[in-house]
Amino acid sequence: MYSTNYHRASSVDEAVALIAKGTDAKLLAGGHTLLPVMKQRLAAPGDLVDIAKIPALIGIEASGDTLTIKAATTYYDIMHNADVKRLIPAIAHLTSVLGDPAVRYRGTIGGSVATNDPAADYPAAILALNATVKTNKREIPADQFFKGLFMTALEDNEIITAISFPVPEKAGYAKMRNPASRFALTGVFVAKLKSGEIRAAATGASQDGVMRVAVIEQALQANWSASALDGVKVSDEGLIEDIHGTSDYRANLIKVMAQRAVQAAG
Repeated sequence: MYSTNYHRASSVDEAVALIAKGTDAKLLAGGHTLLPVMKQRLAAPGDLVDIAKIPALIGIEASGDTLTIKAATTYYDIMHNADVKRLIPAIAHLTSVLGDPAVRYRGTIGGSVATNDPAADYPAAILALNATVKTNKREIPADQFFKGLFMTALEDNEIITAISFPVPEKAGYAKMRNPASRFALTGVFVAKLKSGEIRAAATGASQDGVMRVAVIEQALQANWSASALDGVKVSDEGLIEDIHGTSDYRANLIKVMAQRAVQAAG
């Protein structure tokens, strides 16, 4: 690991100022993506700005039909929060199958979303639930936030402050885990919104990162049931092909995980 200067910010404004003043500065929360890359000397930020302890970025709020999870809230706190379990239990389940206990104690939802790792779990929930990503500058709809592999709509000096989820009528998540990393070999989050819209998002499958799956959405819009997907054929175009599975395999996993997610949602 290359040498770096460590800073702990006490407020969002201070974090923005430190990022602007630093040399190739990077934000640090849970660090589960950034620190391993730094250890491999694939990244060498001159300054690290730790935002994990900023009070304004920690907590979960329920208001009406909206559940808001602040960016530095840990996976552990999300998984055990009573409002999350009551309003969107699929998010609590997603968190429970994310990583291992050590990851869940330190990882944060904002870090997961900002990194947009192609095998991360939370982007699928955000896209399927049509959530809103809130930053220190603006609010970004989920459909406009994810721009591709490790790419988002975030601009320089822009920090995610919270994720706002509309409470759905039904939602479910299922994934095939890599047994070593616990990342999603393929995971699918399905949601039936209170507006009647059906949304389905897959992670771990596409070369461009998290994606909506139109053919799944169309089948479930006509008939919300696992059996409605029996005859669905998901295209393998643009899907990942690696030592863990072919693109055909992942295409089939999208359908199977979607069926399991619908069953979990009820």
